Amino acid sequence: MDAYEKLEKIGEGAYGTVYKAKIIRTGEVVALKKVKLQEQDEGVSSTTMREISLLRELCRHPCVVSLHDIQYATTDVLYMVFEYMDQDLKKYLDGLARKGQQLSPQIIKSYLYQLLHAVRFCHSNRILHRDLKPQNILIDAEGNLKLADFGLARVFTVSKRQYTHEVVTLWYRPPEILLGCDYYGTSADIWSVGCILAELSNLDVLFRGNSEIDQLFKIFQSLGTPGESVWQGVTSMTNYSTAFPRFVAKDIRRRVPRMEAEGAELLRQMLVYEPGSRITCAQALQLPYFLSVNPRTAMHVAGQRSAPSPP
Repeated sequence: MDAYEKLEKIGEGAYGTVYKAKIIRTGEVVALKKVKLQEQDEGVSSTTMREISLLRELCRHPCVVSLHDIQYATTDVLYMVFEYMDQDLKKYLDGLARKGQQLSPQIIKSYLYQLLHAVRFCHSNRILHRDLKPQNILIDAEGNLKLADFGLARVFTVSKRQYTHEVVTLWYRPPEILLGCDYYGTSADIWSVGCILAELSNLDVLFRGNSEIDQLFKIFQSLGTPGESVWQGVTSMTNYSTAFPRFVAKDIRRRVPRMEAEGAELLRQMLVYEPGSRITCAQALQLPYFLSVNPRTAMHVAGQRSAPSPP
């Protein structure tokens, strides 16, 4: 690690601390994620190993953050060396909100286009991200977007597989997981993308619950309390109750008043109760909504990026 100079701490979370740094020999700027390892007899945590292995598979995509190197600082600390991005999407949106500014419809469309490409690439490689939120999306001053933080991601199989429901930050968690479903798939990520799309337009969280049950009720207040007529099997889910308040569905466009009509329609197709009826990334990218997006300016052309020179 003597080859790197830390410049400032830029983030801290459950799985590590992130620093802006530079390679001393070349001056190139990178991001260092410091990860504390488990006790020596346990080795590297499963979370860290999962993120490393998945990023090695995915970082060739232009909209997924690149993992350049792994350095062991001591026997109980390692650093993951990433390409550097200016900030995460959450900080950027919060800054706009404080200034009373808004994202233009075209910028919203460009960010969503890049995010959908990144998530589609994950899904095509049988990977569920499971923690999509603005804090895990990185952007730069040129409008490029990169998906990051694969600590909770999982490889899925064609056959049904049981997963933990303790995933996805509460405000972006789909209703099937909130209701206790242990079997879920790529549609869970789609719900999270929908919540992020609404946040790009409103500069505020769409469903801001303070507990799992409150999160459910926030969703119900907008989309209506689901029953068998809109979601077959919902009443048999572990956390479903016949005592739930009976909310009536409202037009989703009322929740995103600044959004273009085509964007609001895409949002509606993402926030569908029945997971199997949600639009997929591939289907979304074929919509006329994205016809005005120039792929070459909306995201990097694959293969143009290169890793920094070795320290």
